Amino acid sequence: MNRRSSNLTRCRRTVIKALPLVILGMASQAQAQAAAPPAATCASLSGLRLPQTEIVSASVVVDAATSLKISKLPALPPFCRVIARVRSAPDSDIGVEIWLPLKNWSGVFHGNGNGGFGGALEAGYGGMIAGLKRGYATAVTDTGTAPATMLDGDALAGHPRKWRDWGRLSTHAMTVTGKAIARAFYGRKADRSFYTGCSTGGQQGLIEALYYPRDYNGILVGAPVVNRTWGHAAVLWDFAAANRLPGNLLSDAKLRLLNAAAVDACNRRGHGVIGDSFITDPLSCRFDPAVLACPGADGDTCLTSAEVATARAFYTGPTTRDGRAVFFGWPIGSEAPGRFGWSFLETAANGGPQFGGLFKWVFGAGWDWRTFDVDRDMPIVDAKLDADVNDATRGSLRAFAAAGGKLIIYHGLADSLVPPAQTVAFYERQARGMGGMERLQRNARLFMAPGMMHCGGGAGPDVFNSMSNGLPPPPESNSSDDLFAALVAWMDSGDAPKRVVATKFAAGKPGTVEFQRPMCAYPQVARYTGNGSTSAAQNFVCTARSR
Repeated sequence: MNRRSSNLTRCRRTVIKALPLVILGMASQAQAQAAAPPAATCASLSGLRLPQTEIVSASVVVDAATSLKISKLPALPPFCRVIARVRSAPDSDIGVEIWLPLKNWSGVFHGNGNGGFGGALEAGYGGMIAGLKRGYATAVTDTGTAPATMLDGDALAGHPRKWRDWGRLSTHAMTVTGKAIARAFYGRKADRSFYTGCSTGGQQGLIEALYYPRDYNGILVGAPVVNRTWGHAAVLWDFAAANRLPGNLLSDAKLRLLNAAAVDACNRRGHGVIGDSFITDPLSCRFDPAVLACPGADGDTCLTSAEVATARAFYTGPTTRDGRAVFFGWPIGSEAPGRFGWSFLETAANGGPQFGGLFKWVFGAGWDWRTFDVDRDMPIVDAKLDADVNDATRGSLRAFAAAGGKLIIYHGLADSLVPPAQTVAFYERQARGMGGMERLQRNARLFMAPGMMHCGGGAGPDVFNSMSNGLPPPPESNSSDDLFAALVAWMDSGDAPKRVVATKFAAGKPGTVEFQRPMCAYPQVARYTGNGSTSAAQNFVCTARSR
């Protein structure tokens, strides 16, 4: 053997002997990386410099219940809590809060929605808690509207930039800022991003999909506000119908009477299950409250002519002087009193209708709801606010679909705060723009929830989203019972959800299932097979809507 061959042999032996050590070293390095602390300490984020952004605070939270001042808060893993403010223009001040798991970050960034006029970061804590427990870096924005509150926007009069932040810009600002903070903390960018929200939070999610299609891979939204100006006009219309003249207001007892009659009438016509306290497909049913008209004097089992007129106004929505409907009304079966129900719409806030602050932005702090005229005033309202707050009425999901994004929308069919028929109209408009329902359904699915009120509650099953703020998680955390799990599965496997089981828990008995029903991907609805218990979801099939 020559010297070259001898040296080569010794080299090979050395490499072979060293391989186990190299492999062991690689494994040890991987383990060390998995257990390693984040690239930056939490406190160091206070000095993070981002464009047009101030980091207000950055601190580790170990006892979340104490730090967040939330009683009965479930145990949460320790996290870094960062509060920031984005000021990109005069009079713009968008609050952002992000929670960063100290260990076992999943690589997911999770954005959350607010509600009403926004104004407070705490409104998104429910979704953030659910996200944090999954190991997500999770964020919320106050929509840039502080000191407004969810139900009171009077403070925003004279602040058009804040209207724009609320209607279009704040969620994107939250997303860009939140992702940058997460990247600085973990030393790498997020692998994927999800967004969840309902009501105003639903609108925020639609804006993201329509105008910032690469912000999120998956978006799950409920009861989205599509047309903001006319949505507030509908609430004003209802309040005026009930309060402008004496005797028009529907008492809780009359609302329950009306609801029972409407549900019974629609279900007997095949739009639901006879005996149910809600309607499966109210958008296909017609009902005239005049069937309850008192034959003579007022009584507990009838409606006066004035009460019939009020009910009709709620069903039709705003109309012009010549009686032409110009927006959506509330669905049949939504009459029962309750949180955000008809009784809420009849109740005054700051001496006028709920959410009336929007009209004060246009007409001034002295605006009087009694003078409101649809024909005269809504063109003025839209001229001033449409460009800022109604972007969800425009735009296309084409770019979101091209980027591979997945969108799931849900809406309660007993919602009387955001019209469910408006969400159906939005979805059908997107289908036309995408070249048909089949094409749209490759990237966007709509689920209508029978008997559910605004974002939850009502006589129907309302538990089907583990990321829902204020509701318990579904009894099964899989894609068959949980819309969020279905969204994740859709992204992972490419299998779009066709049917998801919704649960109604027994009142006062947490964890006890009262009954379950399937929600079917629109345009299908659930129909009872006629066999077996109506409390079991397996006894229903998804089929075409009746007309």
